[in-house]
Amino acid sequence: MEEILIDRSGALLQITFNRPEKLNALTRSMYAELARALDDAAGDFGIRAVVLSGEGGNFTSGNDIRDFMDDPPTSEDSTVAKFLSAMLNFPKPLIAAVSGNAIGVGTTMLLHCDVVVASPSANFSMPFVSLGLVPEAGSSYLFPQLVGYQRAAKIFFTGESFTADTAMEMGLVAEIAADPLQCATEIAEKIAEQPPQAVINTKALLKARHHDAVAAVMRAEFSLFAMALESDEAMAAFMKFMSKKEKK
Repeated sequence: MEEILIDRSGALLQITFNRPEKLNALTRSMYAELARALDDAAGDFGIRAVVLSGEGGNFTSGNDIRDFMDDPPTSEDSTVAKFLSAMLNFPKPLIAAVSGNAIGVGTTMLLHCDVVVASPSANFSMPFVSLGLVPEAGSSYLFPQLVGYQRAAKIFFTGESFTADTAMEMGLVAEIAADPLQCATEIAEKIAEQPPQAVINTKALLKARHHDAVAAVMRAEFSLFAMALESDEAMAAFMKFMSKKEKK
C-alpha cells in the first residue's frame, strides 16, 4: 500500500498521508515522497494549487518515533530536511484539510500552508520538548509571530494540545468545517480559477517579509534537533513514549 497518495484532478493536486493504521505517522521514506511531490508540483505550471490531507480520520500524528530511533535524520540532506525546504519554498497555494490529530510536524507544517481548514474535533499539539527535542519547520519563529511569545512558550514548554476553535482564534486555521477536505477542495478550486501568475506573485509578496528569517531559523532548529535526537535525554523520552504506546 502506498503511504503517500498523489491524485491530480485538473489543476489541483491532492497529497494524502495514507498510513491510517499508524495515525499517519510519517517515516523518512514518506518525507522523501512528499518532497518529490511538492517539487514536481512546483515545476508543473498546470498545477495551480495543492491540497494536503490525511486518510482514516487523522491528519498525521507526527514523526514515526520508532523510525527516527532506528536511523535519526541528522544530516541537512535528509528526507525530512528536504520536505521542510520544499514546504518553505513552495510557490503555489498550499491548502490543508485537517481532521483528528495534527501532532508535531502535523501542526508545524500548517504554518507554511496558505489556508487551513479543520474539522470541529481536530486536535493540535507540538510536544517536542516533551520528547527531549526542539521545535522544527521554522515554528520557533513562525508560531510566536502568529500567537505571541508567551502563548507560544506555554504551548511549546508544556506540550499541551489545543482544539480547532482555539487554532482558529489563534489564526492557525482559517475555517472549521464538518467535511474539511470538501471545504479545502472548494477553496483550492476557487484559487485555481484565478490568473495563476498573479496568485504566485501574491504568495511571494505575502511570504517575502519572513522567508529569509524562517530559512535561517530552520537551519538553526535542524542543527539543535539533530543533536537532541542523539542525546540521552531524547532517548529516555522516546523509550517512555514507546512504553506508553505499548501499554495501550
